[in-house]
Amino acid sequence: MKPKLLIIDDDEEIRTQMKWAMAGDYEVAMAGDRRSALEAFRKQRPEVVLLDLGLPPSPNDTREGMATLAGMLTLDRSAKIIIISGQSDRENAVKAIGAGAYDFLCKPLDLGQLKLLLERCIYVSELERDYRRMQDEERPDMFEGMLGGSDAMQEVFKTVGKVAKSNAPVLILGESGTGKEMVANAIHRRSAFKDKPFIAINCNAIPENLIESELFGYEKGAFTGANTQRIGLVETAAGGTLFLDEIGDLPPPVQVKLLRFLQEKRIQRVGGRQEIEIEARVLAATHVDLAKALEAGRFREDLYYRLAVVACKLPPLRERGDDIILLAKDFLKRFGAQNKRDGLAFSPRAIQLIADHPWSGNVRELQNRIQRGVIMADGQWITEEDLELASPAPSANPGDSKRVGGSNGASAAAGLKEARERLEREMVLLAMERNDGNVSAAAKELGISRPTFYELMNKLGLSKEP
Repeated sequence: MKPKLLIIDDDEEIRTQMKWAMAGDYEVAMAGDRRSALEAFRKQRPEVVLLDLGLPPSPNDTREGMATLAGMLTLDRSAKIIIISGQSDRENAVKAIGAGAYDFLCKPLDLGQLKLLLERCIYVSELERDYRRMQDEERPDMFEGMLGGSDAMQEVFKTVGKVAKSNAPVLILGESGTGKEMVANAIHRRSAFKDKPFIAINCNAIPENLIESELFGYEKGAFTGANTQRIGLVETAAGGTLFLDEIGDLPPPVQVKLLRFLQEKRIQRVGGRQEIEIEARVLAATHVDLAKALEAGRFREDLYYRLAVVACKLPPLRERGDDIILLAKDFLKRFGAQNKRDGLAFSPRAIQLIADHPWSGNVRELQNRIQRGVIMADGQWITEEDLELASPAPSANPGDSKRVGGSNGASAAAGLKEARERLEREMVLLAMERNDGNVSAAAKELGISRPTFYELMNKLGLSKEP
C-alpha cells in the first residue's frame, strides 16, 4: 500500500497541484482548515503531513496553523509534520519546529527537495515502528517503550496486557513522574482502538472555569467570546481513548457531567441542548489519595467506582531496585547520542549515588539528572557533581576519625581496604563493559598494562571472560 500524505492549505489550487504531483507515490488526502484537517488526520492517520500555517479564519497569521499542529500532535506525538511557509514566515516555521513539527520548507517549493524530505519522513517512521517492535520482542524488561525488570513493573506490564483487551475504564495510580501517561499510551496501543485517537488532558493544567468547555466543547454564543462552535476533547476522542490525567483535581460540577458520560455515553456541549452520543474508552490517572478525597467530599464516590473498574498502581522508582541503574544507562545512551557524546559513562561513585538516591521525582527526575550530566560532563566520566547528587552524610561520630589506635583503628583500616577493593572492582567492571570485554582496551582506558590488569582481576576474583 502507498504511504498516506495529508496536505493542509487554504488555497485549493495549491492543494490540487500538490496532490497531482504526489498521487503517484502517496495516497493523498486534503484539507483547507483546522476542523477538516483534524478530522482527516483522525480518519486517515497519515505517515506525513504538509501544513501551511496560514489557515482560515485567520490566514494572515499563524494562530490556526499552530493550533492545528498542536491538535495533530495531541492525537499522535510521533506524527511527521512538515511546515510549508513563505520566506516572511520563516521565524514562525522555526517556532513550529520547537512545538513538535518535523521540518519546514519555504515557498516556492522545490519538488525534488520535497520528495526527498517526504521519503526521509517515511523512512524514519518505519525505523521508529520497527525499533519499538524489536525492543518489545527481544527484551523482557522492555514493554511498549517502558523499561522495567523488577517484579513490580513486570506485574504492571501483565496488568496492561490484560486490561488492553477490554474497553473498561482503568484508573492508573502512582506518584508524579512514575510514568502514568506511558501506561495509558501502552493500554491504547494494545487495544482494539489503537488506530483511533488517543486524547490526553491534564485536568490540573486547565483553569477551573475552562475545563468543562475543553472537555465537552461549546456552541456558538454559549458565552462571551464563543464566536464559533468548538468540539471538545471527549468528542475528539470518539472511537478512541480519552486519558484524563490528574483526575483528582477535576472540579465537582464537571465530575457530575463526566459521570453521566461514563454511564450513558452521551454529552452536551456547553450552551447546547442536543445530546451527542460518543463511544470512547476512558483512562484516568492521579497521584492524590482518592480515598481521602472521597472522605473529604472532594471526589464523588460513584464516579470513583465508574473509573476504577480496574486499578493499576505504579511503584515509585525507589522501590524498583535494579531498574534504577537500568533506566539510568538507557537515558545515558539516548542523551549521549542526541548530544554526540556516545563514549560517556558513569563514574563508579555516580553509579552508587544513583542507586542510593531516594528519587522523590521518580523517573522524570532521573531523566532530568542524566540529561544534565551528559551536558555538564567534562571528560568521559559523568560524576556525582555533574548529576548534582550529594554524597550521603557519614554515619560515624566526628570524633571517631581521631581514634586510629586499637580496635577502632583496625576497623577503620578494614573499612578503607573494603572501600578500595569495591572501587577497583567497579572501575574494572565498568572498563570491561565499555570496551565490550576487550582486556587490552580496558587496561589502556585505566592507564595500566595488560598484565597488571590481569593481576587486578585475579585479586578481585573476576573472570577473564568478557
